[in-house]
Amino acid sequence: MAKTIQQINEKIKSGQAVVCTAEEIIGIAREKGHARAAAEVDVVTTGTFAPMCSSAAYFNVGHSKPRIKLGGGRVTLNDVPVYTGLAAVDFLLGATALPDEDPRNRIYPGKFLYGGGHVIEELVGGKAVQLVAQAYGTDCYPRRKLETWISLEDMNEAMLFNIRNCYQNYNVAVNTSDRTIHTYMGVLQPKMRNAGYCSAGQLSPLLNDPHYRTIGMGTRIFLGGGIGYVVGSGTQHSPAVPRLENGVPRSGAGTLAVTGELKQMQPRWLRGASFLGYGATMAVGIGIPIPILDEEMLRCTAVTDADLVAQVVDYSSDYPERVANSLAEVSYAELKSGTITVNGKNIRTAGLSSYARAREIAGTLKAWIQQGSFLLSEPVAPIADQDSGLVCKPLVEKPIANHQRFNQVPVHLAGGR
Repeated sequence: MAKTIQQINEKIKSGQAVVCTAEEIIGIAREKGHARAAAEVDVVTTGTFAPMCSSAAYFNVGHSKPRIKLGGGRVTLNDVPVYTGLAAVDFLLGATALPDEDPRNRIYPGKFLYGGGHVIEELVGGKAVQLVAQAYGTDCYPRRKLETWISLEDMNEAMLFNIRNCYQNYNVAVNTSDRTIHTYMGVLQPKMRNAGYCSAGQLSPLLNDPHYRTIGMGTRIFLGGGIGYVVGSGTQHSPAVPRLENGVPRSGAGTLAVTGELKQMQPRWLRGASFLGYGATMAVGIGIPIPILDEEMLRCTAVTDADLVAQVVDYSSDYPERVANSLAEVSYAELKSGTITVNGKNIRTAGLSSYARAREIAGTLKAWIQQGSFLLSEPVAPIADQDSGLVCKPLVEKPIANHQRFNQVPVHLAGGR
């Protein structure tokens, strides 16, 4: 029998909702069958904790006396530059931002010990950071310099706003070259001596709702240890990719943009991270509840690591040269076993996504729902699914002629500006 989110919420309020994690539902479905399990279970919780580079936070720090116009000026938090192309005291800090004095890869491989993600973690952990600003001064905002300690408690607004999180599947990275390479998938040893992957597999949110039936704009979620919301599809959302018969994509597909108040989050679930030879980022914890509306929804959440596959990609040549090529297709059960086989070679695997933390997130979200402190929300608008035909487009370069200005673009090149 079909259920609605409203009906499920009434059961949550009365303490009668049956909630389990995406890991637990596998055994329940196996024991009771999909139809009976769908009738008995109301919500399945998911989780993921992994580096998510397209994460950021925006802040309003209030007006100083005399006033200063940070917009259009230069501002740093603990020496990490923020984006100031906004109003007087609003700015945005990206997770991958680096201090100017960081040598990057001039000393190879760069260590990237501190960046925007680390600043966000420290703020969420209750620490004060140094805000240093230089402005050009105006009649109504005369001040030109500001140096102060500031914490989340001092700020008016502090919002996490991540434009691409929660990737629905991803590559398995290997290195076929003769030298060690440093990538966002970790350090890859030569001649395919190791492989890196990044997904919680059977616990991953979008792999449990592969067609985005219950996840859309306005979906309430676990975000960074607090409550957040799905804004919509994230950047590089590419749902129209090849899929298995069970509906899950065989490679990277859907993404989500998410937001939530930083002041109610926890540093355990927002962690600054450093990738040797690549850069700084932030690991983000996300959990999404899947309402079991019918048997088909239950079937989607009962997916196992053996039912999920990913593509093995060479990060020494094919990936950097944007060559669409897969060396092999492997299951997440194989990846989590510690060894995969590619072209007859056994390769050690390691996951960048923490399965233990994903399990903890799913369990925490389950407890919130059982306690009645977390209700499900109806999406106010869907996100594009595979029937949309939407795929991520590559950049098509259009050469700029000598001394050509941006306001002198020929008509035939003007499209898409």
